[in-house]
Amino acid sequence: MVAYTKDEARAWAKQHWNGCVAVTMPSYTQDFSAINENAIRHDILKLKELGFTGTLLVTELNITPEENARVTAIAREAAGSDFQLFFHAAFNTLEENIYALGLAEKAGADRVLISYPTAFWPTTLEEVFDYTKRLCDSTELGAMLFGLPAWGFERIDPAGMPVPFVRRILDEIPNIVAIKAEQGNPGIPGVMEMYHHFREEVLISCPIEGEAIPLMSVLDFQFSGTSNTNWMSDFFPRAFELARNGNWEQAMEMWWKVSPARAANTAILVGSAVGTTVINRTGWKYQEWLAGFNGGALRAPAPRIPDRLMKQARQALVASGLPVTDLPDSEFVKGRVTA
Repeated sequence: MVAYTKDEARAWAKQHWNGCVAVTMPSYTQDFSAINENAIRHDILKLKELGFTGTLLVTELNITPEENARVTAIAREAAGSDFQLFFHAAFNTLEENIYALGLAEKAGADRVLISYPTAFWPTTLEEVFDYTKRLCDSTELGAMLFGLPAWGFERIDPAGMPVPFVRRILDEIPNIVAIKAEQGNPGIPGVMEMYHHFREEVLISCPIEGEAIPLMSVLDFQFSGTSNTNWMSDFFPRAFELARNGNWEQAMEMWWKVSPARAANTAILVGSAVGTTVINRTGWKYQEWLAGFNGGALRAPAPRIPDRLMKQARQALVASGLPVTDLPDSEFVKGRVTA
């Protein structure tokens, strides 16, 4: 049970949504038949050790609603009550997302990242509104609206989620408490526009660390997520807190030092998937394995990460002075923690 009503959700979020929120992908047993519970615990505890305040439990993979609920329960048990656990509404249909959300909420998820299925092909913003409202009406949890070009809503409006649409969302769906603003990505038009219009009402998140820290010279962010910044170990939580507490110049010194890792991240996650709008989650798994997380191959069908990009990611961490494993890449697919 949440500690607030829907009408209180935004005030509650402004008090309790803080810091940097990472991502956690499922890990499996060696035969891929079940969740590797020990690996999930390892990854959650590693996030807490690095200073992250929460994580998104990624479902845009080959995982069932029931398995995701089990991952959620394990994560909640390992993390304790003060760790932010986001349900990822990325299952195949609205009905499946509502079902999976109900299971995850009972298992310990306390926040929602709204996503839109690949089979959802709206031709009007009214359809997008109806989908969003039905999902949010099904839960008591605070939810984060997500403006992202990958949804394809730019075929309806060039902004994807334009200001009048977001205005209606906030007026009619009280448990929308934050906006993950990536409209117009790559670039900052979405986060700047959402911040300009709605910062007094809901939290505005810039999840991209390469933009968030520089923007904090002029914008006041208390929360950033969800993204795979955990592959750079504790850099982002440390830099984010420095910037929040008035030490922006020191945060920028750190920002410049990790530029090689940032450039490698762009090559792995953007350059290797041009035109697909699909995130290379295996790439994310490999990146975080380098930093001490479990890693491990994902269930098929899953993208691969070429050897040349593995080498680039590893050397980029070395060049940035960030922690990196000395295990050979052949160990990645096995995972670090046995079931």
